[in-house]
Amino acid sequence: MLDKKNNSIVKNPETAVIVGLITNNQQKEKVNEYLDELAFLIETAGGKPVKRFTQPLDYPNVKTYVGSGKLDEIKQYVKAAEIDMVVFDDELGGSQIRNLEKVLECKIIDRTNLILDIFAKRAQTSHAKVQVELAQYQYLLPRLTGMWTHLERQRGGIGLRGPGETEIETDRRIIRDKISLLKKKLLQIDKQMATQRKNRGQLIRAALVGYTNVGKSTIMTLLSKSEVFAENKLFATLDTTVRKVVVDNLPFLLSDTVGFIRKLPHGLVESFKSTLDEVRESDILIHVVDISHPEFEDQIKTVNETLTEIGAGDKKVVMVFNKVDAYKWIEKDADDLSPSSKENISLNDLQKSWMAKDNNPCIFISAKTKHNYHEFRKLLYDNIRDIHSIRYPYNNFLY
Repeated sequence: MLDKKNNSIVKNPETAVIVGLITNNQQKEKVNEYLDELAFLIETAGGKPVKRFTQPLDYPNVKTYVGSGKLDEIKQYVKAAEIDMVVFDDELGGSQIRNLEKVLECKIIDRTNLILDIFAKRAQTSHAKVQVELAQYQYLLPRLTGMWTHLERQRGGIGLRGPGETEIETDRRIIRDKISLLKKKLLQIDKQMATQRKNRGQLIRAALVGYTNVGKSTIMTLLSKSEVFAENKLFATLDTTVRKVVVDNLPFLLSDTVGFIRKLPHGLVESFKSTLDEVRESDILIHVVDISHPEFEDQIKTVNETLTEIGAGDKKVVMVFNKVDAYKWIEKDADDLSPSSKENISLNDLQKSWMAKDNNPCIFISAKTKHNYHEFRKLLYDNIRDIHSIRYPYNNFLY
């Protein structure tokens, strides 16, 4: 397609088919919701999801992830619609990718690879680039087999026989060397980051945490009055941003961190350890939740599990339910006697139930429309002042 304005060729987005499994652990509603998220991930990566396929199976097929009948159905659709890639909702093994590529004759991508691709696209600083590169190599190492089927051995024959190694072994060695080099680089960067954190003086550190695309960066912009990149896409923030924020007469440091997501690849958590150190070393966590998302409770659970995994599960937390302006609910008729579902709960009922059952301080706001913004600042002030007065009792600017 020709862009007349710039006289340049604009590449059409790659089309994608999404595949997921309905298992004993994942019911149909849950799978549909996972696939919605996967479609959003594809859009964020610059692709265009066209169709989705689901299949009820007790467990994924070892060879091709889905059954042979469903695979034929996907193959026919891919050929007829000239689809560029097929994206699977779970992590695939090397042999599965190879088998699927043989049958479907198009690009095969799994959820992990897609997340890594978005991370690589978003990485700005050298620190983030090293972290992503490390995760990509760790993902690639066990899946190399599919890449060297055309060359089984390095050149051999009369006069050239020797102890040589196969092409794939050479590649494995190169990748292992690269991984160890990147790990050394990260250790060096970690030391620098630790020094930076030490030099931040007598200030309380707060960190914004939460699921991806819940509005953490928008809240950061609102509080710090400085522009932080925010976009309605997954993983808009990858590099940790730290700003000094002053609420009334109380200064503190606020850091905006990378969002969490379900089925976050373990290698990614490992390589982003230093970014998550901001969370681990903070004094208070501001857990931002997208209240307008139908499965926000699942997202809270995912974030809490990830926080426990990185060793930050015991910190003081302030719950911030964002996007109240986008919250939708269906009012039940007075004569409707059927049991209430999630869609029938009003925002007021939700506020009452959360404030009653949750021990953490919580507030319902909209960063976009600034609804409840002053109450939010007061809640932050009260909680951070309490920590500050205990930590630095002789610091008298509070009084």
